[in-house]
Amino acid sequence: MAKTTSEKKPLGKRIGAGLKEAWRKFLVAIKRRPQMIPLTVLVVAFLVYSLNLMHISDTTAKIQGSGMGLSGFCTMLFSMLSMVCFMNAFPYRKKVNKPMLILMFVMLGVVIFSDVYYLGRIDAALTRAANPITITASTLYIAYAQWYIRMHIIILAVAIVLIVLLPVYSKLIRKIKTSVEVTDNGAMGEIELSGDDA
Repeated sequence: MAKTTSEKKPLGKRIGAGLKEAWRKFLVAIKRRPQMIPLTVLVVAFLVYSLNLMHISDTTAKIQGSGMGLSGFCTMLFSMLSMVCFMNAFPYRKKVNKPMLILMFVMLGVVIFSDVYYLGRIDAALTRAANPITITASTLYIAYAQWYIRMHIIILAVAIVLIVLLPVYSKLIRKIKTSVEVTDNGAMGEIELSGDDA
C-alpha cells in the first residue's frame, strides 16, 4: 500500500507543519477578535492578585491600617466586574458599547486607586515613628504583598494602554496574511460529469 504524502514526510517536518498550522489558526482567531489581547492581560492581572491573596490578607491582619480591608475588597470586586464590563463593551461583530467601556475604565481606576492606597498604608506602618513594623523572616509576607500589588498595578496599566490602542493595532493585525495557499500538484484527475455520454 502506497504511503500518503504526509506519511512520507519526516517526523520533524510534520511537527513543524503542525505548529505552523496551530500558529496560523491562533492568528486567525486574533484577527477576528483582537480584543482578546487586552482581555488576556486583564485576566493575568486578576490572577496575579487573587493567587497571592494570602500574603495580602496576612499583611492586612498584621498592620490593621484604616481602610486596608475595604481596599482589598474593592480590588477583588471591581477587578471581576471590570472584566465583565470589558466583554460587554466589545461584543462580537458589533459596535463598541461606549457606556460599558466608560464604566470599565472607571472600575479600573478604582482598582488602581485601591492598590495605591493599600501600598500607602503599608509604607505608613513601616515608617511610622511610634512602634514601626519591621520586615523580618516572620513578616516577609508584607514584602511579598508589596511586590505583587505593584506588579498588579503595572499589569493593569499595560491593559489600559492596550485597550486605548486597540483600534490602532487591530488594523495592523488584520493585515497579517493568514490565508493558506493551495497549489495544484498535477495529481488531480479530470472531473467527469455525469450525462456527458449523450
